[in-house]
Amino acid sequence: MEKCIIVAIADNRAIGKANALLWHIAEDMRYFRQTTTGSPVVMGWMTFQSIGGKPLPKRDNVVISIFPWPDKPEGVKVAGSLEEAYDMVDVPEDGKVFVMGGGETYRQALPTADKLYITHVHTTIEDADTFFPVIDPAIWKVESTTPVAVDPETGYGYEFTIYTRK
Repeated sequence: MEKCIIVAIADNRAIGKANALLWHIAEDMRYFRQTTTGSPVVMGWMTFQSIGGKPLPKRDNVVISIFPWPDKPEGVKVAGSLEEAYDMVDVPEDGKVFVMGGGETYRQALPTADKLYITHVHTTIEDADTFFPVIDPAIWKVESTTPVAVDPETGYGYEFTIYTRK
């Protein structure tokens, strides 16, 4: 199993505020959908709530929750921990599993992740309340990156970078 993290982060590592994304960049949403479709996604309960409380289509959805969840939606598996979530996924042919948030789940997943799919959004969000951990260059190397593009709606520059563990 290749443990991957997918996230969009601001220059100050901000990823969210009040359980919501900080921006809507259509191309990033497309990248997320193309990258994760057909692969399992693992997320915390708050992230699941932030996406509408419904499973993402064409993906095995595992939600981490430390509380009992008697009315879970169809198409969702519930795990008590990140390790249990990894054990529950139906690993696809390419072997990739994507952790998609939130902040605490990323913090737990980073030490054992194999690959990072990071959208670097070139802005600083001062009032964010959720941040991604530091990507240590002693541990991670850039596998690929795209040229910087500019989102026409927000005006933010962004690029897609894939990191692999050294």
